[in-house]
Amino acid sequence: MKIIVLMKEVPDTYGERTLDLETGLLNRSASEPVLDEITERALEVALSHRDGNANTEVVLLTVGPDGTLPATLRKGLAMGADRAVHVHDPALLGADLTLTAQVIAAASKHIGFDLVIAGNASTDGGGGALPAMLAELLGVAGLASLGTVVLDELTASGSCNTEYDSFEATIDLPGVISVTEALPDARFPNFKGIMAAKKKPFETLDLAQLGITLGEETARSIVIAAAQRPARNAGIRIEDAGDAGDQIAEFLAQNQLIKGRSA
Repeated sequence: MKIIVLMKEVPDTYGERTLDLETGLLNRSASEPVLDEITERALEVALSHRDGNANTEVVLLTVGPDGTLPATLRKGLAMGADRAVHVHDPALLGADLTLTAQVIAAASKHIGFDLVIAGNASTDGGGGALPAMLAELLGVAGLASLGTVVLDELTASGSCNTEYDSFEATIDLPGVISVTEALPDARFPNFKGIMAAKKKPFETLDLAQLGITLGEETARSIVIAAAQRPARNAGIRIEDAGDAGDQIAEFLAQNQLIKGRSA
């Protein structure tokens, strides 16, 4: 079985994030880049399956700018993935979900796959639609927001979590699944894995190699204005002199959070 795991580099999840006011895009150089934690959990699903199935190949796939990305992907290789593919092209700057899904679909076909595993949403975007779009573009079945995953050579199944309930579902492979933070934490790279990662195959592709030509009408994000986040104002402090409840109610009413009391 060949499993592609979608990886994404994001600014440090726990750090401050800022916009580049000239482009309106996230300033990725303002904080340390890391692999998105949810993609590490997706990788753990693939590696756990390979632990019991030696004929499984795990391939990392990412689309992103040049720079530190190869270094972060090396972490995924150190965790145990067999090889990595990085799609990089200056023409992808500002790519929206549609264009990103099209590029990932083309790269997945280029690599070949039985299963594609993704996180349900990235911490630097949160669109949550890419796995479903990818399944549609690849013409395969998909399962979204899995809290448990069971894989075999022919099927993928698990518990799909929704806002209101969860249910068990199964798809035939090839297919696309996305996982949630309910899955176990990813394993840590050990020294042997870190040393081995330096020798593992690492392929870089551009749009021409994937047969993709972008035109003027290509879907992408367009920022028409960007402004600095306003400074946080000091809050209102209420001293309780026996009328704190009335003061709170008055504040909520003034801000239209509750209906004001009638005269």
